[in-house]
Amino acid sequence: MTAVLPSSYTVRPPSKEDAQAVLELVSDYNTSVIGFADYTLEDAEDELTDPGFEPETDGWLVFDGDRLIGYGTVFGKGDHRQLDLDVVTADTDVEAYLLERILSRATEFARAYGHSSVQLDVVNYRVDTARAERLSGYDFHPGTTFHRMRIDHDGPVPAPEVPAGVTVRRGAPDEASQRVGHVVLNESFEGQFGFTPRSFEEWQAAQENFSAFDWSQLTLLELDGEVVAMRSTSNQFVEDENCGYIGRLGVLAKARGKGLAKFLLRDQFALDAAAGRAGTILHVDTNNPTPALGVYLSVGMQATLVMEVWRREVTVA
Repeated sequence: MTAVLPSSYTVRPPSKEDAQAVLELVSDYNTSVIGFADYTLEDAEDELTDPGFEPETDGWLVFDGDRLIGYGTVFGKGDHRQLDLDVVTADTDVEAYLLERILSRATEFARAYGHSSVQLDVVNYRVDTARAERLSGYDFHPGTTFHRMRIDHDGPVPAPEVPAGVTVRRGAPDEASQRVGHVVLNESFEGQFGFTPRSFEEWQAAQENFSAFDWSQLTLLELDGEVVAMRSTSNQFVEDENCGYIGRLGVLAKARGKGLAKFLLRDQFALDAAAGRAGTILHVDTNNPTPALGVYLSVGMQATLVMEVWRREVTVA
Protein backbone atom coordinates (compact mmCIF):
# COMPACT_ATOMS: atom_id res chain seq x y z
CA MET A 1 0.00 0.00 0.00
CA THR A 2 1.37 3.38 -1.03
CA ALA A 3 1.57 6.06 1.63
CA VAL A 4 -0.04 9.33 0.53
CA LEU A 5 0.73 12.68 2.11
CA PRO A 6 -1.79 15.50 2.46
CA SER A 7 -1.79 17.80 -0.56
CA SER A 8 -0.59 20.69 1.60
CA TYR A 9 2.70 18.88 2.35
CA THR A 10 5.74 19.36 0.13
CA VAL A 11 8.80 17.14 -0.32
CA ARG A 12 12.25 18.03 -1.60
CA PRO A 13 15.87 16.87 -1.25
CA PRO A 14 17.97 18.31 1.60
CA SER A 15 21.04 20.55 1.36
CA LYS A 16 23.61 21.86 3.81
CA GLU A 17 21.49 25.00 4.22
CA ASP A 18 18.80 22.82 5.83
CA ALA A 19 21.10 21.73 8.66
CA GLN A 20 19.59 24.07 11.24
CA ALA A 21 16.04 22.89 10.50
CA VAL A 22 17.18 19.24 10.62
CA LEU A 23 18.93 19.93 13.94
CA GLU A 24 15.75 21.33 15.46
CA LEU A 25 13.62 18.42 14.21
CA VAL A 26 16.03 15.73 15.40
CA SER A 27 16.73 17.47 18.72
CA ASP A 28 13.03 17.81 19.47
CA TYR A 29 12.45 14.14 18.69
CA ASN A 30 15.42 12.90 20.71
CA THR A 31 14.53 15.10 23.67
CA SER A 32 11.02 13.68 23.70
CA VAL A 33 12.47 10.17 23.89
CA ILE A 34 15.66 10.34 25.99
CA GLY A 35 15.47 13.79 27.56
CA PHE A 36 18.28 15.50 25.67
CA ALA A 37 19.15 16.48 22.08
CA ASP A 38 22.01 13.98 21.44
CA TYR A 39 22.66 15.89 18.21
CA THR A 40 24.48 19.04 17.11
CA LEU A 41 24.53 21.39 14.14
CA GLU A 42 27.86 19.90 13.08
CA ASP A 43 26.30 16.43 13.14
CA ALA A 44 23.58 17.63 10.75
CA GLU A 45 26.04 19.38 8.45
CA ASP A 46 28.32 16.35 8.33
CA GLU A 47 25.45 14.04 7.38
CA LEU A 48 24.25 16.35 4.63
CA THR A 49 27.72 16.83 3.11
CA ASP A 50 29.20 13.34 3.46
CA PRO A 51 31.04 12.59 0.18
CA GLY A 52 29.09 9.34 -0.23
CA PHE A 53 25.66 10.94 0.22
CA GLU A 54 23.65 12.04 -2.86
CA PRO A 55 20.89 14.36 -1.61
CA GLU A 56 18.95 14.39 -4.88
CA THR A 57 18.31 10.65 -4.74
CA ASP A 58 19.05 9.62 -1.15
CA GLY A 59 17.42 12.27 1.05
CA TRP A 60 13.94 13.68 1.64
CA LEU A 61 12.57 16.62 3.62
CA VAL A 62 8.82 16.84 4.26
CA PHE A 63 7.31 20.25 5.00
CA ASP A 64 3.93 21.36 6.27
CA GLY A 65 4.03 24.90 4.95
CA ASP A 66 7.40 26.28 6.07
CA ARG A 67 7.75 23.84 8.95
CA LEU A 68 9.98 20.79 8.56
CA ILE A 69 8.10 17.76 9.89
CA GLY A 70 10.02 14.85 8.38
CA TYR A 71 13.60 13.94 7.49
CA GLY A 72 14.74 10.73 5.81
CA THR A 73 18.02 9.49 4.35
CA VAL A 74 19.60 6.28 3.09
CA PHE A 75 23.36 5.87 2.93
CA GLY A 76 25.64 3.14 1.61
CA LYS A 77 29.37 2.48 1.88
CA GLY A 78 31.75 0.34 -0.10
CA ASP A 79 29.84 -2.29 -2.06
CA HIS A 80 26.48 -0.99 -0.73
CA ARG A 81 25.43 -4.44 0.45
CA GLN A 82 24.48 -2.88 3.77
CA LEU A 83 22.68 0.47 3.93
CA ASP A 84 22.01 2.80 6.85
CA LEU A 85 18.75 4.68 7.00
CA ASP A 86 17.49 7.49 9.17
CA VAL A 87 13.87 8.61 9.53
CA VAL A 88 12.87 11.32 11.99
CA THR A 89 9.28 12.53 12.31
CA ALA A 90 6.48 12.63 14.86
CA ASP A 91 3.91 11.88 12.13
CA THR A 92 3.41 8.17 11.46
CA ASP A 93 2.01 8.86 7.96
CA VAL A 94 5.16 10.81 7.10
CA GLU A 95 7.23 7.97 8.57
CA ALA A 96 5.49 5.46 6.29
CA TYR A 97 6.00 7.73 3.28
CA LEU A 98 9.72 8.18 3.96
CA LEU A 99 10.26 4.46 4.54
CA GLU A 100 8.61 3.71 1.19
CA ARG A 101 10.99 6.13 -0.55
CA ILE A 102 13.95 4.53 1.23
CA LEU A 103 12.87 0.97 0.38
CA SER A 104 12.52 1.95 -3.26
CA ARG A 105 15.97 3.54 -3.28
CA ALA A 106 17.43 0.46 -1.57
CA THR A 107 16.14 -1.67 -4.43
CA GLU A 108 17.83 0.68 -6.89
CA PHE A 109 21.10 0.35 -4.99
CA ALA A 110 20.82 -3.45 -5.09
CA ARG A 111 20.40 -3.43 -8.86
CA ALA A 112 23.13 -0.85 -9.42
CA TYR A 113 25.68 -2.83 -7.38
CA GLY A 114 24.64 -6.25 -8.66
CA HIS A 115 23.14 -7.61 -5.44
CA SER A 116 20.12 -9.89 -5.22
CA SER A 117 19.34 -8.21 -1.91
CA VAL A 118 20.62 -5.51 0.44
CA GLN A 119 20.23 -4.98 4.15
CA LEU A 120 18.74 -1.83 5.63
CA ASP A 121 19.76 -0.88 9.17
CA VAL A 122 18.16 1.75 11.39
CA VAL A 123 19.13 2.72 14.95
CA ASN A 124 16.44 3.09 17.60
CA TYR A 125 16.76 4.11 21.23
CA ARG A 126 15.65 1.10 23.27
CA VAL A 127 13.32 3.21 25.40
CA ASP A 128 11.34 4.17 22.28
CA THR A 129 9.24 1.03 22.36
CA ALA A 130 6.47 2.56 20.24
CA ARG A 131 8.88 3.11 17.34
CA ALA A 132 10.27 -0.39 17.80
CA GLU A 133 6.77 -1.78 17.39
CA ARG A 134 6.27 0.25 14.23
CA LEU A 135 9.59 -0.95 12.81
CA SER A 136 8.49 -4.51 13.46
CA GLY A 137 5.32 -3.74 11.53
CA TYR A 138 7.48 -2.59 8.61
CA ASP A 139 9.20 -6.02 8.61
CA PHE A 140 12.33 -4.88 10.42
CA HIS A 141 13.82 -7.30 12.93
CA PRO A 142 16.24 -6.79 15.84
CA GLY A 143 19.82 -6.99 14.61
CA THR A 144 22.08 -6.10 17.50
CA THR A 145 22.35 -3.84 20.53
CA PHE A 146 24.82 -1.03 21.10
CA HIS A 147 25.70 0.49 24.45
CA ARG A 148 27.03 4.00 24.79
CA MET A 149 29.84 3.61 27.30
CA ARG A 150 31.26 6.45 29.38
CA ILE A 151 33.86 7.04 32.04
CA ASP A 152 33.98 10.32 33.98
CA HIS A 153 37.19 12.20 34.74
CA ASP A 154 37.07 14.08 38.04
CA GLY A 155 40.70 15.18 37.83
CA PRO A 156 44.02 14.19 36.27
CA VAL A 157 44.28 10.62 35.00
CA PRO A 158 47.73 9.00 35.05
CA ALA A 159 49.13 8.01 31.67
CA PRO A 160 49.48 4.24 31.33
CA GLU A 161 52.80 2.53 30.77
CA VAL A 162 53.43 1.69 27.13
CA PRO A 163 53.41 -2.11 26.68
CA ALA A 164 56.81 -3.71 26.14
CA GLY A 165 57.99 -3.62 22.54
CA VAL A 166 55.30 -1.15 21.46
CA THR A 167 55.89 2.16 19.69
CA VAL A 168 53.12 4.73 19.85
CA ARG A 169 52.63 6.79 16.67
CA ARG A 170 50.46 9.80 17.42
CA GLY A 171 48.83 11.49 14.45
CA ALA A 172 48.76 10.52 10.79
CA PRO A 173 49.56 13.65 8.78
CA ASP A 174 50.94 11.71 5.80
CA GLU A 175 49.15 9.39 3.42
CA ALA A 176 51.38 6.41 4.28
CA SER A 177 50.28 6.55 7.94
CA GLN A 178 46.66 7.02 6.93
CA ARG A 179 46.84 4.02 4.62
CA VAL A 180 48.26 1.70 7.26
CA GLY A 181 45.60 2.88 9.73
CA HIS A 182 42.96 2.10 7.12
CA VAL A 183 44.33 -1.41 6.65
CA VAL A 184 44.25 -2.12 10.39
CA LEU A 185 40.72 -0.74 10.62
CA ASN A 186 39.37 -2.98 7.85
CA GLU A 187 41.17 -6.10 9.09
CA SER A 188 40.33 -5.68 12.77
CA PHE A 189 36.62 -4.95 12.16
CA GLU A 190 36.08 -7.60 9.49
CA GLY A 191 32.93 -9.60 10.16
CA GLN A 192 31.50 -7.28 12.80
CA PHE A 193 27.84 -6.31 12.57
CA GLY A 194 27.18 -3.43 10.20
CA PHE A 195 30.81 -2.90 9.25
CA THR A 196 31.42 -2.38 5.54
CA PRO A 197 35.01 -2.18 4.28
CA ARG A 198 35.65 0.97 2.29
CA SER A 199 38.38 1.80 -0.19
CA PHE A 200 41.12 4.01 1.17
CA GLU A 201 39.99 6.90 -1.00
CA GLU A 202 36.36 6.65 0.18
CA TRP A 203 37.38 6.36 3.83
CA GLN A 204 39.90 9.20 3.60
CA ALA A 205 37.35 11.53 1.99
CA ALA A 206 34.78 10.72 4.69
CA GLN A 207 37.31 11.37 7.45
CA GLU A 208 38.32 14.71 5.99
CA ASN A 209 34.70 15.77 5.66
CA PHE A 210 34.01 14.95 9.32
CA SER A 211 34.19 18.33 11.05
CA ALA A 212 34.93 16.86 14.49
CA PHE A 213 38.01 14.97 13.28
CA ASP A 214 41.51 15.76 12.14
CA TRP A 215 44.40 13.42 11.40
CA SER A 216 46.13 14.24 14.69
CA GLN A 217 43.38 12.15 16.31
CA LEU A 218 44.48 8.90 14.66
CA THR A 219 46.87 6.88 16.84
CA LEU A 220 48.75 3.78 15.69
CA LEU A 221 50.56 1.14 17.73
CA GLU A 222 53.58 -0.54 16.23
CA LEU A 223 54.82 -3.88 17.55
CA ASP A 224 58.11 -5.32 16.30
CA GLY A 225 58.07 -2.87 13.41
CA GLU A 226 54.47 -3.61 12.29
CA VAL A 227 51.39 -1.48 12.92
CA VAL A 228 48.94 -3.78 14.69
CA ALA A 229 46.42 -1.45 16.37
CA MET A 230 44.65 1.83 15.73
CA ARG A 231 42.49 4.31 17.62
CA SER A 232 40.49 7.05 15.94
CA THR A 233 39.01 9.74 18.16
CA SER A 234 37.02 12.90 17.52
CA ASN A 235 35.41 15.93 19.14
CA GLN A 236 31.92 14.66 18.33
CA PHE A 237 30.76 14.86 21.96
CA VAL A 238 32.71 17.91 23.07
CA GLU A 239 30.02 20.50 22.30
CA ASP A 240 27.13 18.79 24.05
CA GLU A 241 28.82 16.69 26.78
CA ASN A 242 32.41 17.99 26.99
CA CYS A 243 33.63 14.43 26.43
CA GLY A 244 36.24 12.88 24.21
CA TYR A 245 34.97 10.21 21.83
CA ILE A 246 36.64 7.02 20.63
CA GLY A 247 35.07 6.32 17.26
CA ARG A 248 37.11 3.25 16.36
CA LEU A 249 39.55 1.09 18.30
CA GLY A 250 40.90 -1.94 16.51
CA VAL A 251 43.61 -4.51 17.21
CA LEU A 252 44.69 -7.13 14.67
CA ALA A 253 43.80 -10.68 15.74
CA LYS A 254 47.45 -11.73 15.97
CA ALA A 255 48.18 -8.92 18.45
CA ARG A 256 45.23 -9.43 20.79
CA GLY A 257 45.74 -10.52 24.37
CA LYS A 258 48.76 -8.22 24.83
CA GLY A 259 46.93 -5.38 26.57
CA LEU A 260 46.96 -3.06 23.55
CA ALA A 261 43.25 -2.22 23.68
CA LYS A 262 43.39 -1.41 27.39
CA PHE A 263 46.46 0.74 26.81
CA LEU A 264 44.70 2.70 24.05
CA LEU A 265 41.68 3.21 26.28
CA ARG A 266 43.63 4.38 29.33
CA ASP A 267 45.87 6.51 27.16
CA GLN A 268 42.81 8.31 25.77
CA PHE A 269 41.37 8.76 29.26
CA ALA A 270 44.59 10.51 30.30
CA LEU A 271 44.59 12.70 27.20
CA ASP A 272 40.94 13.68 27.64
CA ALA A 273 41.38 14.46 31.33
CA ALA A 274 44.44 16.60 30.56
CA ALA A 275 42.36 18.49 27.97
CA GLY A 276 39.72 19.27 30.60
CA ARG A 277 37.15 16.84 29.28
CA ALA A 278 34.48 15.64 31.70
CA GLY A 279 34.76 12.09 30.40
CA THR A 280 35.36 9.73 27.49
CA ILE A 281 32.61 8.07 25.42
CA LEU A 282 32.49 5.20 22.94
CA HIS A 283 29.90 2.81 21.48
CA VAL A 284 30.14 -0.96 21.66
CA ASP A 285 28.18 -3.73 19.96
CA THR A 286 27.19 -6.07 22.78
CA ASN A 287 27.23 -8.96 20.28
CA ASN A 288 30.76 -8.12 19.15
CA PRO A 289 32.69 -11.34 18.33
CA THR A 290 35.62 -9.94 20.32
CA PRO A 291 35.26 -9.48 24.11
CA ALA A 292 35.10 -5.70 23.70
CA LEU A 293 32.34 -5.02 26.24
CA GLY A 294 34.26 -6.82 28.96
CA VAL A 295 37.39 -4.81 28.17
CA TYR A 296 35.52 -1.51 28.47
CA LEU A 297 33.88 -2.52 31.73
CA SER A 298 37.24 -3.64 33.11
CA VAL A 299 38.72 -0.14 32.71
CA GLY A 300 35.80 1.53 34.49
CA MET A 301 33.44 2.46 31.68
CA GLN A 302 29.70 2.13 32.23
CA ALA A 303 26.71 2.00 29.89
CA THR A 304 24.72 5.24 29.81
CA LEU A 305 22.42 4.68 26.82
CA VAL A 306 21.15 1.63 24.95
CA MET A 307 20.42 1.64 21.23
CA GLU A 308 19.12 -1.18 19.08
CA VAL A 309 19.77 -1.72 15.40
CA TRP A 310 16.78 -2.97 13.46
CA ARG A 311 17.41 -4.66 10.13
CA ARG A 312 15.36 -5.48 7.07
CA GLU A 313 16.49 -7.38 4.02
CA VAL A 314 15.31 -5.87 0.73
CA THR A 315 15.19 -8.38 -2.10
CA VAL A 316 15.21 -7.47 -5.77
CA ALA A 317 12.17 -8.96 -7.46
